[in-house]
Amino acid sequence: MLATEQFGNGPRTVLVHGFTQTRETWQHTINALDQQFEIVAVDAPNHGESCDISLNLESGAKAIGEVGGTANYVGYSLGGRFCLTLALAEPQKVSRLVLVSTTAGIEDKQLRLDRIKSDEDLAVRIEQIGIDKFLDEWLAQPLFRDLTTETNQKSVRLNNTATGLSSSLRLCGAGRQQPTWSRLEELAMPVLIIAGADDQKYRQIAERLVSEIGDNASLAIVANSGHTPHLEQPDYFFNLLKDFLSDQ
Repeated sequence: MLATEQFGNGPRTVLVHGFTQTRETWQHTINALDQQFEIVAVDAPNHGESCDISLNLESGAKAIGEVGGTANYVGYSLGGRFCLTLALAEPQKVSRLVLVSTTAGIEDKQLRLDRIKSDEDLAVRIEQIGIDKFLDEWLAQPLFRDLTTETNQKSVRLNNTATGLSSSLRLCGAGRQQPTWSRLEELAMPVLIIAGADDQKYRQIAERLVSEIGDNASLAIVANSGHTPHLEQPDYFFNLLKDFLSDQ
């Protein structure tokens, strides 16, 4: 069973982090929400205290649903892909869905194969250089250029293992995700899609997600933010969540 931690009281809300993070990376969000919601923070497969639990996107989503139960689900990046997969597989468990800087998959088969290859190369790189050096390289990517040494949470990310992160890439990398764009209209629960204004790729994906889901989806573009709006503009992010999750 995946490692979790629970906080607060109120409507149950499950938080699922991104690649290289752990449930601890949600601590500021938990502090902002636990007076109104029961928060279940999950260590995703191959991360944190779930580092030895190796699951692909589909089985990982099922495992998250098993520990989360019927709840609101909030997922960032990899966590968003888990939550979207769960919402399509077991919609009865997902009361409301929040997807942050995430995607419904890579549609082009060759691009998926290219991504699988690059993720394998990255997995080998982690195994060769270790978690500390890898995180320095990972956080130096343009994707995270707006994070500082105070906000990039490297100390929390160091609670992962090279073996776990390598396994996550091999099992749950974006190339392994079966694209589900054609199924998004199945989502009947309220959905909030969040992306940073400065993250052009995921802003465009977010706009398409809302268009494909339909009238029950809403879009929030966070100004002065890149790929990690919950870390770069936390107060604005907390208020978005509160407003959306309280409207029920």
